[in-house]
Amino acid sequence: MFIVSLTYTKPLNEVNEYVEAHIKYIKEHYDKGNFIASGRQVPSIGGVIISKLKSKVKLEEILKQDPFYIANVANYEIMEFISVITANGFDNLKDD
Repeated sequence: MFIVSLTYTKPLNEVNEYVEAHIKYIKEHYDKGNFIASGRQVPSIGGVIISKLKSKVKLEEILKQDPFYIANVANYEIMEFISVITANGFDNLKDD
């Protein structure tokens, strides 16, 4: 599993130009099963994406399609971890 931390590199007014396209991109990858959670950081300095993909290389390829990436308005940090213990009801998040 991966946690992707996005940090904006441009002022919010520039980032906001790409928000609609970014949301469309995010939703497409929910539909494909690539992302399982996402949202904004507080304060609004970036965002977070959680992916249950098995391959970091595949995730990197997908992230390069993000309008934020293409417009160079955010940096991406990828952290991989193995989910071993989960709360009741979240067993689907455990790694096989």
